[in-house]
Amino acid sequence: MSENLGFKIENIVSKEFGISPKLIKMSEMVSKEIVPLLEEIERIVEFNQIKVLSAMKRSYLSDYHLTGSTGYGYSDIGRDTIDQIYADVFKAEDALVRPHIVSGTHAITLCIQGVLRPGDELLSATGAPYDTLKKVLLGNHYGSLKDFGITYREASLKNQKPDYDAIRENINEKTRMVLIQRSRGYSLRPSLSIDEIEHLIKFIKSIKHDIICFVDNCYGEFVEAREPIEVGADLCAGSLIKNPGGGVAPTGGYVVGKRDLVRQCAYRLTAPGLDKSIGSALFSNHLIAQGLFYSPKVVGEALKGAVYTSRMMEKLGFEVSPRFDEKRCDIVTAAILGEEDALISFCRGIQKAGPVDSHVQPEPSAMPGYEHKVIMAGGSFIQGSSIELSADGPLREPYAVYVQGGLNFAHVKIGIMSGLQALMDSGKLTL
Repeated sequence: MSENLGFKIENIVSKEFGISPKLIKMSEMVSKEIVPLLEEIERIVEFNQIKVLSAMKRSYLSDYHLTGSTGYGYSDIGRDTIDQIYADVFKAEDALVRPHIVSGTHAITLCIQGVLRPGDELLSATGAPYDTLKKVLLGNHYGSLKDFGITYREASLKNQKPDYDAIRENINEKTRMVLIQRSRGYSLRPSLSIDEIEHLIKFIKSIKHDIICFVDNCYGEFVEAREPIEVGADLCAGSLIKNPGGGVAPTGGYVVGKRDLVRQCAYRLTAPGLDKSIGSALFSNHLIAQGLFYSPKVVGEALKGAVYTSRMMEKLGFEVSPRFDEKRCDIVTAAILGEEDALISFCRGIQKAGPVDSHVQPEPSAMPGYEHKVIMAGGSFIQGSSIELSADGPLREPYAVYVQGGLNFAHVKIGIMSGLQALMDSGKLTL
């Protein structure tokens, strides 16, 4: 690595984290090899940072906007100003940014159930939904689409990409909304680029012009210079403990898009007729605004870590997606480990390098919304935050690990080396 004040960083890495010299040397080689890719990431970071800064400047954001509110939250100008900033950043007519949205799945459900009505049909243009959304779309229990008389279809993927013929065949007079999942979820299909989303939306609108194109934007914010609303999406949603929260927002989610659609989502979140004028921010305005300001840089650090992760895993013979030199459309890297024990060991190695709970050993367990046991590693400051370095995966073939996040590149490098060292220590990897 490098010398600083008379000591070598690699000595600390070896002593404190038990990383082998061979692994450290490989990390040094990879870090040099990927420099041109990191420089390109920095250009996107700078563009998006200026975009966020400009939106805050145009909103006249002031210190009094950063205070909270209580009770009903009437006249919470901080909350309303944050909505304005999000709408500006994402080039949308309106936004709903609230700490009351508990997850990405909640934000997506809010949009689907806020807009669709009995007799409507939802079509997924990106194949099967990820685990936590399946019970909303396919379940038979209270609150599922079926419970509200809303039907659901999905167009299966073709060669791991949207199948345009299947989408055309599945759109009918009842189809009111098409769901486009930007990121991969717990699958190995590639994430969608903004260019691909633009092409897909144009195709869908050419079949039925008044159809609502809704993009699940989780893990994709600020990865590219444009966002889905800019390329024709009518509605878009995500989580604040992922990219746009910048590792600072402690909870929450957002919805951006056409004003009438955002209003319907607000009615669903609170009650019909209340619109966006209610809901106390409590302590969150400051952290949500500051998190958004940090997010372009933090996403850039996570992207650098993702490129590094792919190259390290590739060099050791693992199949990864995307490859280190492929275009990045989200912050997630999938690597096939092939064995249950290898998946568990790698995640435990990641946990050992976390700033929080590094002494805790993650165990596979059943989780709400997931069909299989899941192993999750994430020594994060915010519970479940996946803009902070985390690694997880369901205990099912092909035993792929999904690595995402990283508040800074240095931590990602330590974390990945720790995960690989755990594989070596368990006999699952030899250098």
